[in-house]
Amino acid sequence: MAASLSTLHLHHQLTFFRKPSLSLLNKSIRPTRITASLEFNITFAPPKPKPKLPANLQTDAASLSLPPGQLFIPWIVRGEDGNLKLQSNPPARLIHAIADAKTEPKKKKDKVKKESGGNVKAKQEVEPTRSKAARRFYNENFRDQAQRLSKVLAAAGVASRRSSEALIFEGKVTVNGSVCNTPQTRVDPGRDVIYVNGNRLPKKLPPKIYIALNKPKGYICSLGEKESKSVMCLLDDYFQSWDKRNPGLPKPRLFTVGRLDVATTGLIIVTNDGDFAQQIAHPSSNLSKEYIATVDGVVSKRHLFAISEGTVIEGVHCAPDSVELLPQQPDRPRPRLRIVVHEGRNHEVRELVKNAGLEIHSLKRVRIGGFRLPSDLGLGKHAELKQTDLKTLGWKC
Repeated sequence: MAASLSTLHLHHQLTFFRKPSLSLLNKSIRPTRITASLEFNITFAPPKPKPKLPANLQTDAASLSLPPGQLFIPWIVRGEDGNLKLQSNPPARLIHAIADAKTEPKKKKDKVKKESGGNVKAKQEVEPTRSKAARRFYNENFRDQAQRLSKVLAAAGVASRRSSEALIFEGKVTVNGSVCNTPQTRVDPGRDVIYVNGNRLPKKLPPKIYIALNKPKGYICSLGEKESKSVMCLLDDYFQSWDKRNPGLPKPRLFTVGRLDVATTGLIIVTNDGDFAQQIAHPSSNLSKEYIATVDGVVSKRHLFAISEGTVIEGVHCAPDSVELLPQQPDRPRPRLRIVVHEGRNHEVRELVKNAGLEIHSLKRVRIGGFRLPSDLGLGKHAELKQTDLKTLGWKC
């Protein structure tokens, strides 16, 4: 019995895994079609009714005729009969009230005295409170920015930039009560308290000075050598009248822009603006400088060609922009050369003339950039430069 059951069970398993017959595969499967239709009944809430104007206002609105494109501002006013009316113009009584309105009268001095405790000037001088954005805009555009300590000392006339740095390193400068040994420290003379060797630095720095000087022969442009006469001696009268022209301001420390050797005369710029001096004297400015060289002997084309070819100065080949032989004048028997250079190396013009086989009798500088030495400015005299003169030198104020 058990054997027959196991045989039947095995036959059932084989029947379960048997492949389907081809008759079943060949039968076509008919697709079913859904014939039921779905219908949706969707309704929306009715719009809210617009408020209706009164009957009298509806007639007034219909009677208004406005040109196309004009903005309509309705005015609802109450007429003399007590009813509301719609019109496109403001009521007449409102226009009359605005026209007859008067501004608030100014406060009298007696009232100001009571509020300020009797001090009218103190009340008037108090500045109104400004917003944070307004104060930031003022500080960034109008207020003097903080500068390096060494630069502030040099601008105040204490010493030169290098000497000011030496004073700082030696511990002779204090800022707000503490010794400062860093020349790069940012300070503001108007806010910070600065002492140098026990002397208080003034809050206000001297203004920027620009002077054109006609340097005579025998003067040097350096301030360190005491055995020679400096061009600053020619500005003694300028400093003597400084207090009258600029009361309350310290005297500036002036220096020359570039140098002229002791035997060269002519135009030299004197200033206390370090940024201006650096821009004018730097070779990248490409400012041309014109010299008049008076030479001994006879000048030929060979000499002019040799000068225009240039020469080597300090390992660099230097050539002038132009060379020209000026016409001879009755009162000046020696020939004169007009030489224009832009590099401005030490003794450049003298080396160019010497390399050509000529000897210079006198040398004078007559132009820097677009500024020419005034013809009425005598030797040893000076004149302050104007804004137009500074622009000709390429300086943007």
